[in-house]
Amino acid sequence: MKLNIPNNIAEIIPYPPGKPLEELEREYGIKDSIKLASNENPWGPSPKAVAAVLETLSNLHRYPDGSSYHLTQALADWTGAAPEEIILGNGSNEVIEFLVKAFIRSDDEVITSHPSFLMYQKFVQVRGGTNVVIPLKDMVHDLEAIAAAVTEHTKLIFLDNPNNPCATLVGKEDFAVFLRKLPEEVVVVLDEAYIDFVEPEQRIDVLSLIRETEGIPAVVTLRTFSKAFGLSGLRVGFGIMHAEIASLLHRVRQPFNINLPAQAGALAALTDIEHYEKTINGTAAGREWLSEQVRVLGCVPYPSCTNFFLIDVQGDATALYDAMLYKGVIVRSMKAYGYPHFIRITIGTEQENQRFVAALKDCLKELGYV
Repeated sequence: MKLNIPNNIAEIIPYPPGKPLEELEREYGIKDSIKLASNENPWGPSPKAVAAVLETLSNLHRYPDGSSYHLTQALADWTGAAPEEIILGNGSNEVIEFLVKAFIRSDDEVITSHPSFLMYQKFVQVRGGTNVVIPLKDMVHDLEAIAAAVTEHTKLIFLDNPNNPCATLVGKEDFAVFLRKLPEEVVVVLDEAYIDFVEPEQRIDVLSLIRETEGIPAVVTLRTFSKAFGLSGLRVGFGIMHAEIASLLHRVRQPFNINLPAQAGALAALTDIEHYEKTINGTAAGREWLSEQVRVLGCVPYPSCTNFFLIDVQGDATALYDAMLYKGVIVRSMKAYGYPHFIRITIGTEQENQRFVAALKDCLKELGYV
């Protein structure tokens, strides 16, 4: 077999997903492990969502609603957006792919930050576009450097806000100033996967910016059901944008991209405010308690407005990651992101948080870090 593979495809490094619990337990010979590495919801999905998914199973021989009408209407009520300003994706990462498909050709540029969500750059690479990558400044998006990097070839700017993995937030005033520096032809994408965990007064009023069509670039926001709603396994995300942009994205999306159980589960999740608030409040309480506990152990926790945060462990983060695995606690080493002394942890349930602290205490002592 002789394949003629384009260089832009051959050079792509596949996205490295976290290993499933079952695989790690087999590999390390451990049982009853806990996973605090992928920013998932430790309280799981709403019982209403589970029940709604189960009700769809007898209809799996039918195609789902290709327009996701009822879910789109519910999202319009939830967000204040108009239905025609909303587009659904198989995870918010699919909406990222729609944007790249719709706007990027081989001679176009896309600006992203490092570190941030890796899929922005991979989708651009698939299209043969050019990635312009700007390092974070003090762990926050360097808006001045990003604005300075814009050229006539720049079509998209991706900003994960809050940023993953640093859990930092761009201020509302800083973002407003930033937009005024950009040409109107650029599309600015705010990936707000973790926005549910941010205090309302700290959030950018994206909806008003989407509808402000004079003097600033088009603004798009991305949201997901994977975090606060606990539906990572169903893969449902959505974007809010000007109706003209949404219309373009509908032209490049696959039909039936949101499957039947996913539509039902997400729709039901929006009705369970009690479960949603349990997640938000439990996350805030756990983040505060964990930050204090790791500080007592001699590590440095970094501020966060999300369901995860960074910890400077004062030593090799990958060695600590390996040591924690043998305790049955899975965290994320940040060495590959350029922070060799940092781990990232997801806030878990109270029991999981206590187990993490106990394992961290033992491993720090074993490794001689503190």
